[in-house]
Amino acid sequence: MEQLHTVPTISGGIRPRAQLRPVHYSVTNGRTLNFAVAVPGRQVASAALLLIHRTSREQVPLELEPQHDGTLLLTATVPLRHRDAQEPANRGPALGTGIWRLAVLITTADGQTHRTKVTAPAPPELSDGPTLPYSPSPTSGAWFRPVRSVDGFALLKVRSPRPHAELSSFDLRWDRVTVHGRLIGCAPSEASGTVEAVVRRGNQKTVTTRPKWQGDRFTFDVPLAKMGGGTARTWDMYLRLGRSRLRIARRLTDVRHPRQVHRTPFRIVALDNGSLLRVHAHLTAAGALSVSCAELVPAPRSTEEVA
Repeated sequence: MEQLHTVPTISGGIRPRAQLRPVHYSVTNGRTLNFAVAVPGRQVASAALLLIHRTSREQVPLELEPQHDGTLLLTATVPLRHRDAQEPANRGPALGTGIWRLAVLITTADGQTHRTKVTAPAPPELSDGPTLPYSPSPTSGAWFRPVRSVDGFALLKVRSPRPHAELSSFDLRWDRVTVHGRLIGCAPSEASGTVEAVVRRGNQKTVTTRPKWQGDRFTFDVPLAKMGGGTARTWDMYLRLGRSRLRIARRLTDVRHPRQVHRTPFRIVALDNGSLLRVHAHLTAAGALSVSCAELVPAPRSTEEVA
């Protein structure tokens, strides 16, 4: 439990006398920072949450919420974004990859400023529920994860988005399977390439098709006409970018068991060449896109082939 939520980082410097333990500290939806800390009911003119990484400083204003017991609750709910991610700017802080320390900056009515470090709250209980405790940002793929240092202070671990081909959705029709996705963690100039369907077992046969690109988003029809056969075979879907091959998968989600949640039916698909296929487009346990298909009725031979 401790190893899962602790990073080997010493906060550094002399430990201050005053420390604050947050009432709540979390990152939800992969990118929304939620923070709340209670302070004594002294005169507070303003307060801010500081995020510190080496020489970088980001400041988030804290709302002042008086409580019935005379204390003051300082709260913030703000979106986070990675500094290198290709996404529009917003009011939230832009953070680079690394470990960010937390501190609270309080300005009293007489103009004095007090900076206090934030201790880490108790780690959340582990559970095997339907969702994961942490997930990547659904817009950029970056990771923002609350952790604690070995000396008990609150930290925020930031990781840049890893290159992958994110599966947005796929449409099951009676004559085709259309896949929609977008490229994550790559420069806009890299938004090109081909789709490869690879047989999971056997001779590793590969068939390709070229998707349609709109910026970093791609759309393609699964090349079912090249994937038929007498026996059922499972094909794994990839996006080929130069020498790199990215698995098409749904990773920007907090669903713990994608295969159990995103269930899809089997479909009889009639192709233009006259053949009938039994097709099952589905997600694996890891969220990757796979297509199982078997030929029920082969394509009729032309008169030239019969002759």
